[in-house]
Amino acid sequence: MRKGVLIFVSLLFCRVLVFSQDTTKTVHSTQVVEGDTIALVDIKPVVIFPPAPVQTQSKRAAARYDKLVYNVKKVYPYAKLAGKQLAMYKAVLDTIPTEKERKIYMKKAEKDLESKFGDELKDLTFSQGKILIKLVYRETGNSTFDIVKELRGKFTAFIWQTMARLFGYDLKSDYDPGGSDQAIEQIVLMIEAGAI
Repeated sequence: MRKGVLIFVSLLFCRVLVFSQDTTKTVHSTQVVEGDTIALVDIKPVVIFPPAPVQTQSKRAAARYDKLVYNVKKVYPYAKLAGKQLAMYKAVLDTIPTEKERKIYMKKAEKDLESKFGDELKDLTFSQGKILIKLVYRETGNSTFDIVKELRGKFTAFIWQTMARLFGYDLKSDYDPGGSDQAIEQIVLMIEAGAI
């Protein structure tokens, strides 16, 4: 009798499992290639990096690398925002017909940016400022000097470059992801991949 009840319950359970599958839905993520059906699956890309200097060098080098990671993580959002804002400003400036109206618009935009981010950017350290200049170049494809020259004029760019040089910065510095800025590029790629 027990065997009969056990078989009946297991058949009932199997029947519930069989009917619980929804066979009415069709899968649209397949592709037929040479008669074979292949499932198409979106997979996030995996980025593989060489070992970080932390794993292969001294404690002092590891501390420098950790500080670089901290600094890049702090200024990278500002560089991304700078790239977006610059594209927006260029689009608007292309629609403004006269030079006078363009200058008025740029002064207003400068005051707006100063009120939003001025205090935060003034609190950046020297190293963070240098990294920000490089990352702005990475995001826009232009040096900070060229951006100021395009938006505010040659004289203003010259004044800002002179002031920057007095404090140890170079607005004309570029970004070399395969050379001197390789560590910064690796950190940015890890941030974008969600690895750090």
